[in-house]
Amino acid sequence: MTQQRGGEVLLQRKIELEVVDGPDQGKRAALTDERLSIGSHPQSDLALSDETVSRQHAELRLSPKGVLVVDLDSTNGTAVGGVRVREAFVPEQGELRVGKTRIRLRVSDETVSHPLFGETRFGSMIGNSPLMRALFSKLERVGKTDATVLLNGESGTGKELAARAVHDASARAEGPFVVVDCGALPSTLIESELFGHEKGAFTGAAHSRQGAFEQADGGTLFLDEIGELELELQPRLLRALESREVRRLGANRTRPVNIRVVAATNRDLGRRVAEGAFREDLYYRLAVVQLTMPSLRDRREDIPLLVRYFIEQLGSGDAALSVSDAMLSALAARPWPGNVRELRNVVERAIALGDEDVVAHGVAAAAASAAAGATTPATSGETSGSNDNDAGALIPTLRELPYKIARAQLLEAFERDYLAALLERREGNLTQSAREAEIDRVYLLRLLDKYDMRKK
Repeated sequence: MTQQRGGEVLLQRKIELEVVDGPDQGKRAALTDERLSIGSHPQSDLALSDETVSRQHAELRLSPKGVLVVDLDSTNGTAVGGVRVREAFVPEQGELRVGKTRIRLRVSDETVSHPLFGETRFGSMIGNSPLMRALFSKLERVGKTDATVLLNGESGTGKELAARAVHDASARAEGPFVVVDCGALPSTLIESELFGHEKGAFTGAAHSRQGAFEQADGGTLFLDEIGELELELQPRLLRALESREVRRLGANRTRPVNIRVVAATNRDLGRRVAEGAFREDLYYRLAVVQLTMPSLRDRREDIPLLVRYFIEQLGSGDAALSVSDAMLSALAARPWPGNVRELRNVVERAIALGDEDVVAHGVAAAAASAAAGATTPATSGETSGSNDNDAGALIPTLRELPYKIARAQLLEAFERDYLAALLERREGNLTQSAREAEIDRVYLLRLLDKYDMRKK
């Protein structure tokens, strides 16, 4: 970090790419922001003419741990160090292969500066880490435009808060902010929810109703979990985004809408496109500006600030929790797969139970989370693996806790473990999973949301 024009900036080394073997030998590109796409599609950041390269082949992502390459289910694969990978960190001065094209990465002496927001709060989001303050700065700049924004990030990272902050920073702040959760609504209702319907359009349509597009007229429409939208509805959404007109179900005419769209997903949309589960043209229409919400484990220095904020926000004042530096250090060491939402739940639970030992709750919650089998990207030559903890392994740890806390944590661990195994057996298919578990699909979605286990 350095000072520039009276404000702080985050300095990032530029990552240069050069094609060293293949039809496009000598072609160059640079990773100067969060992501760089590689493929034969002309809109790829590094567009290649190699016939063995898929349209959406791979993506480079800059993270605090280095440069991550993600294969987007390409036909001919991506390799690092001669080993075919799905996800892997590329070493500095390393090489990767896409199809039959070899690409060399080099860390340049040049730097790219990202201005840091001058405060530790933007909208309802809080953070003093360089990652968050750089994000705040980007959100503020984007808010001043009318560009469509796609927010990527794990569950619990605050994507809806970011969308609301963009809205509040825009000229549309006085207009409506309408939220549609594309993953929580049954496929039979999502079309009416988005576009509205006329009286008699279908059985039970006793009255005409505005859809979300019309409700958001003059403001912002936030499409959460956009990666869950059924494929057959995507062409209609694309038409509405391009024309800024909607036709209600059962209507004969279209209605103009003046909206700004922000979408969010915890899915890898590039990979979904490659799988044929998400339209490529819709992806590019949504990803005009693409921003990534950092996970809590990538911004651990924000945990003390967040804990104190949650205590102040959720506490009654008379019985506020006291948190020592040792407690904060212990909390910062946890993996937090549920991110900020999970941390908030831990603090809220401690306040509700009147127990000052926030760490006891945090340790138990984190141990329960491990039962879901969290994975991390592999380094070159390694494959990703899952944690093999299960609910039974938690019992010795939980015996030291009060009965109510131990019982709640054991139930949570069981439910996480059960859901993870269920989804794995059904390859993430929610309808089949609900049928096997003999529960309603909507209830299954609630359980997955409860534990931040929607498929990423």
